[in-house]
Amino acid sequence: MPNVVTAALVQATWTGDTESMLAKHEEHAREAARRGAKVIGFQEVFNAPYFCQVQDAEHYRWAEAVPDGPTVRRMRDLARETGMVVVAPVFEVEQSGHYYNTAAVIDADGTYLGKYRKHHIPQVKGFWEKFYFRPGNLGWPVFDTAVGRVGVYICYDRHFPEGWRQLGLNGAQLVYNPSATHRGLSAYLWQLEQPAAAVANEYFVAAINRVGVEEYGDNDFYGTSYFVDPRGRFVGEVADDSKEELVVRDLDFDLIDEVRQQWAFYRDRRPDAYEGLVRP
Repeated sequence: MPNVVTAALVQATWTGDTESMLAKHEEHAREAARRGAKVIGFQEVFNAPYFCQVQDAEHYRWAEAVPDGPTVRRMRDLARETGMVVVAPVFEVEQSGHYYNTAAVIDADGTYLGKYRKHHIPQVKGFWEKFYFRPGNLGWPVFDTAVGRVGVYICYDRHFPEGWRQLGLNGAQLVYNPSATHRGLSAYLWQLEQPAAAVANEYFVAAINRVGVEEYGDNDFYGTSYFVDPRGRFVGEVADDSKEELVVRDLDFDLIDEVRQQWAFYRDRRPDAYEGLVRP
């Protein structure tokens, strides 16, 4: 019997307020469930604008606790309602002065499984993230969910191969990569890096990007979200580059073992020779 997981992702336009943004994602999730999806992931800080286009302390107001804040509690209810695993990226406040770019992972019965905190924090024009976020400090967890082993790597992280590999070593079958990236910065890398990571680490990747221009800057988020398989092939069509879209795809997890047996990248690793990679 094929081990097929129906998975979903959402690339969304900013509505102007958190309540309508949450409601919109809830409706996308319900539609995904109607289409048979068992896991869904949302874009980077999905319940807020991408406020990192500016450096302004007013935007700390978007931060909330994980898992006890209102968005994650609401996503737990959504997971229970739909029977789906939910990957929900938010701006996390741990305590005063301790803020992180975080994704909560919630199982299909509403159980909070844990969180991933973004490791690599950019500080360049239009992406002033060091103003807001501390670097992640929870490693690269992979969560045992109702659909299999799911990991998360957030936006700028995707440029760093070390985390992709650690997620694979930790047993990931599907990695969600929620992002907010615009046309003028690294668009040509968008359909290169995640397929390459899927091949090198032999798992599925869900690459999610925002879409549209938002109120705090002129970044033009270009969507084109997609799923890619362990052979580096897009699963179905890539999403539109200018409009909101719910993407639902069937992922054949049996392909993971097939590729790992054929290409044997994990067998042929040489960790004994890699000491220089972690020298400061």
